[in-house]
Amino acid sequence: MGFIWFLIIGGIIGWLAGLILGKDIPGGIIGNIIAGIVGAWIGGMLLGEWGPRVSDFYIVPALIGAIVLVFIVSFILRSMRRAS
Repeated sequence: MGFIWFLIIGGIIGWLAGLILGKDIPGGIIGNIIAGIVGAWIGGMLLGEWGPRVSDFYIVPALIGAIVLVFIVSFILRSMRRAS
C-alpha cells in the first residue's frame, strides 16, 4: 500500500509543478508521476529534507525540484521543436 501512496503523491507533485508553470508534462499521468518522483529526488539533493513529509516525500523540496525539472524539460522540448 505504501508504494501506491508513493505513486499517487509523486503524481500530485508532478501535476502541481505543471500547473504552477503552466506547462504540460509529456506522458500524461505517467509523466506526472515521473516528474514528481525525479523532482523529489532533485529537490532533496538541492534543498535537503525539511518541511512536511508525506509518503517519503518532503513536500516543499519535492515541489521545487519538480518545478525545476518541468522547466528544464519544457525548455529542451521547445528548443527541439524550433530546431526541426
